[in-house]
Amino acid sequence: MRVSFLALGAGIVLASMPVASDAQRADNDILPRSTLLQKQGEEAQHAGNLDAAVDFYESALAADPRNRSAIIAMAQVARAQGLPGKAIGLYREALLLEPNDLVALTGQGEALADKGALELAREKLAAAQRLCKDKCPQVAALEKAIATGATKRVVAAEAIAPKPVATVGTTSQN
Repeated sequence: MRVSFLALGAGIVLASMPVASDAQRADNDILPRSTLLQKQGEEAQHAGNLDAAVDFYESALAADPRNRSAIIAMAQVARAQGLPGKAIGLYREALLLEPNDLVALTGQGEALADKGALELAREKLAAAQRLCKDKCPQVAALEKAIATGATKRVVAAEAIAPKPVATVGTTSQN
């Protein structure tokens, strides 16, 4: 009796083990449906219809959550909509899938610079420079965003700083 339960248990375990046909797809093997939806999102984005683009990108991710390009495209739309915080989170998702994605890394750095987090943006810049030994347009764009962000902070600080008050000399005449 005990042997039959043991044999039954072993049979269940063996039947549930994965076989070669159950092997996972490669990381860069994105489902065609997801790729098609992403291309439709890109078309909508280029046409200036950002809301439709987001819908297509979200559908692409529903079809295949590993579609890093769709995540990055959504982050770019978020930046275009003036939502750097949302973009930072989306770039983070893309970097979880591929930590060395130069586009996601520099995009996140630019969004951080947009948000005013210049020190974090500089950290992203350093990481991007380690990845890209030659002149990369993404690195140059991040450098420019950091410089622009630093300029904005100086201008804002000058606007807030108290202005010296000119005193007019008073003379007393009796």
